[in-house]
Amino acid sequence: MPANDRTRDSTVSGVSRRRFVKAAGASGIAVGLAGCTGGGGGDGGGDGGGGGGSTATETPINTDPPEEEVTIQLLADANFEGASDQIMQTLRENGGLPETVQVDWLAGSFESGNRQSQFQQLLSAGEGEPTIMMMDNGWTIPFIARNQLQNLSASLPESLVDDVQDRYLDTMLATASNQDGDLFGIPLFADFPTIQYRKDVLREAGYSDSDFETWATEPMTWSDFSSIVSEGMGALRGMLDNPDQAQGFNWQGAAYVGLSCCDFVEFMGSWGGSYFGAFSNLFGPIGDRPITVEEEPVINALRMMRTFIHGSGDEYALDGYEDISPDAVVQYTEEPSREPFTQGRTVALRNWPYSININASEENFGEDLGAMPVPYAVTAEESAYGPEIGGSTSALGGWHLCLNPNASSAKKQAAAQVFRALNNEQVRLDLFEIGGWIPPIPNLIDTEQTRQLDIIGRYVDTLQVAAENAVPRPVTAIWPQQSTQIASEVNATIRQQKSPEEAMSALADTLESLESQA
Repeated sequence: MPANDRTRDSTVSGVSRRRFVKAAGASGIAVGLAGCTGGGGGDGGGDGGGGGGSTATETPINTDPPEEEVTIQLLADANFEGASDQIMQTLRENGGLPETVQVDWLAGSFESGNRQSQFQQLLSAGEGEPTIMMMDNGWTIPFIARNQLQNLSASLPESLVDDVQDRYLDTMLATASNQDGDLFGIPLFADFPTIQYRKDVLREAGYSDSDFETWATEPMTWSDFSSIVSEGMGALRGMLDNPDQAQGFNWQGAAYVGLSCCDFVEFMGSWGGSYFGAFSNLFGPIGDRPITVEEEPVINALRMMRTFIHGSGDEYALDGYEDISPDAVVQYTEEPSREPFTQGRTVALRNWPYSININASEENFGEDLGAMPVPYAVTAEESAYGPEIGGSTSALGGWHLCLNPNASSAKKQAAAQVFRALNNEQVRLDLFEIGGWIPPIPNLIDTEQTRQLDIIGRYVDTLQVAAENAVPRPVTAIWPQQSTQIASEVNATIRQQKSPEEAMSALADTLESLESQA
């Protein structure tokens, strides 16, 4: 089918990226969930095991502090498990978590797709543990649609649920709610990517602290960025014992959920491109929105990505862009991309705030770590889908804490205490300092108190710009299937296995098929 047959008229919403999602949570996502079925759910009051039916997930929970000791399992990732002592300290001292509630922190896979599969297996089998699950905001909706999570609006005190819904980021709440606005997850932290870079290396390349100050809040073009990084690679070669180890710009190009939901959203959006046209189509309606991946901005984004990796020798290279990314970037997820940077072999890195805490620590680069917003190719005013799409684009990341409906009544009671403790503002600020986990509460992000936090406080201004330019992934009930296909086609393109046009034509066919089937 020709591209112009797929692309129907779609008007720009005219609202900001942030304001739009509040309405979408009650409308677009509702359409995305419509017609989805699934099992899951347990008896809500036993010691685990299978069962089913919607009522189990809506059973009210006893939210009084347990009189006897209860230990629950909370499956997150290695960063949370490694900081569990500090987290428990602030939960008790500031959040008032009772001593009768013990939390066994488990480290799940760091890779989001693996964690999704793990939870799907556990919940489909009716397992009662883990009690609390840390779920990516990009795939919580399908679990809600399958009736596999506890309905917190029907189970927790109304005052706690109302407070969360009133104060937390609309973009996060929209990805943890059903079509009726019921809440199925407490946002744990928001994630906004930045580009980290080595100030010491770029000083060697001729740049100054005044440049770094400007870059912290004023996005630059991808063309300028690639030139700067290329110059930095030259300087870095002179600083390394083995110059051949020098890398320029690391990002996440592996065929996994992080490519489709995040890195490609940023590259594509910064060119003014989109999966489904205008920003107002992100959450649906499924089957009644344009598919726009064959348009020129998307193709140009892929050509730029290929140029970064393969240079001017690539058949589809773009003029004005440098060869700055290693061949291995097509296999990188978050940690493999971070490690060469932390080891001192890379000029710049696209990654999440957790890695700022690592790289800006005194044992690594300290204050020689710089950060900037994601660069852009076209301004929002130049974009066909502006002002929401175009310019500096940050993929909205973040995670929720969701309750296993198969857990026993006693464990749900203990979990409610954890949710209540997490709602304390000082706890949220402590988590920001401990691990770079950004509070999902707007008025806590940009404050003088956050600027005083050790390490991460130096980067609040940059994170604020990233937050203002955040674009959520198009989360609907079929997004997991779409995400897999997107990652496969984009990865094939940057590996030079398919041309940008060939890959996006195939992707458009697949997306349209998935939409029509839904």
